[in-house]
Amino acid sequence: MRKFSFSILTASLLLTSGFAADSLDEAFKNGTLNGHVRAFYIDRNWQGALESAKTDYSAFAVGVDLHYQTADYKGFSAGIGLYSDNDFGLNSSDPAKVHTSILGDNGDSYSFVGEAYIQYKNGNTSIKAGRQKLNTPLAAADDARMIPTLFEAYVLTNTDLPDTTLVAAHVTKVAPGTFFNQYRGSTALALTAGYGANPNASIGRFEDMGWYAIGTETDGVTAGAIIYKGIKNLTLQAWDYYAYDILNAIYLQADFKWNSLLSEDIKPFAALQYINESDVGDSYAGKVDSSYIGFKVGGSYNNLTVYGAYSTTDSNTNAAVNGGIITPWGGMPAFTQGMVTRHQFFADTDAWKVAGTYKWNSFGINLKTTLYYTSFDVGSNNAYSPNHSWTATEAGFDFIYYPKNVKNLQLRFRGNFPRNFYENSSGNDLGWNEYRLIANYNF
Repeated sequence: MRKFSFSILTASLLLTSGFAADSLDEAFKNGTLNGHVRAFYIDRNWQGALESAKTDYSAFAVGVDLHYQTADYKGFSAGIGLYSDNDFGLNSSDPAKVHTSILGDNGDSYSFVGEAYIQYKNGNTSIKAGRQKLNTPLAAADDARMIPTLFEAYVLTNTDLPDTTLVAAHVTKVAPGTFFNQYRGSTALALTAGYGANPNASIGRFEDMGWYAIGTETDGVTAGAIIYKGIKNLTLQAWDYYAYDILNAIYLQADFKWNSLLSEDIKPFAALQYINESDVGDSYAGKVDSSYIGFKVGGSYNNLTVYGAYSTTDSNTNAAVNGGIITPWGGMPAFTQGMVTRHQFFADTDAWKVAGTYKWNSFGINLKTTLYYTSFDVGSNNAYSPNHSWTATEAGFDFIYYPKNVKNLQLRFRGNFPRNFYENSSGNDLGWNEYRLIANYNF
């Protein structure tokens, strides 16, 4: 099996960069240091016929990420990012009462080196190698809780062609973020919600991409993309992810905006997305045969933005997760996803979503409020509650406020209220009411 060594590549780049002692010293002296602090409180109260089998839980934690990057020297630079997540002993001593989605394994505090990379830029071409964040449709940070998902990868980006960005990447390892705790142990739910199905994976530890996803080591994931903006008001992107001996995934998206004939203050927009997956190589996940399509239509008027979205996922009972979309590496691009409910990638599922956002700037308040409602018509071919169909819904809100007198501080209040998130063949359901208070400070 082919293996890639981060340490060998790092040493090679340092040697070939021409960093003599004097040049290296200058690069470090002129480097930049920045960071981010996040304080997070989350509280969930269960609801539904199955709530008696669950325990209400909550948690508080403070996360810190500190980043340093050297100055550029002949196109080369290097960076490191330290991540830490701590509860300071303030949470319940009863593990069942701790909402571990903002903490490490078993609700523990932890720290690790989440980023450590070398990058080189020459003209319109850049190469970045090592531990880093990725934000692509099907491999991404998914920074929804405390610490995001991070990767060991080699990424090349080029913009030589007019209005075109080309991306080529190979990803070897993934360090799951804290949200992995929410899905640990549930194969069907994890694989279709952005997380691996291997319950033995550890949050904040870099694992083989295949082992994390399905429990079998592989040669990682190779991806390529073309992003084109050469047509006015239109952005097109095409991605291909080749996960060795697991699957090949194609992701297509088109975003279009235009000028309204009614008023120049009305700005309509629309978007279309498509995913197709098939098994490749030794097919370690078994047969993979799935497809998904979604679209979104909306518009903005002054400080108000509204949209509606619809998606549908095919099914194949002879394939993995019955033909649902497999996305174990943090990628969650679906137009119809809720804050927590991501059933749109279940096989045999139609979903829709409506949302509205209002910015209160004209009232002298730096506040943005969002309300949304999602509905998921889950068919009987889903792999979460097999041979049973039901409708799951989620309503929620997201309020983001920037105090005028404190620079770089963001205060956030979020709530989600899934109903029938899960339903068994007897019609017994499980949902919850969840609230989050978050403070983000960048320095």
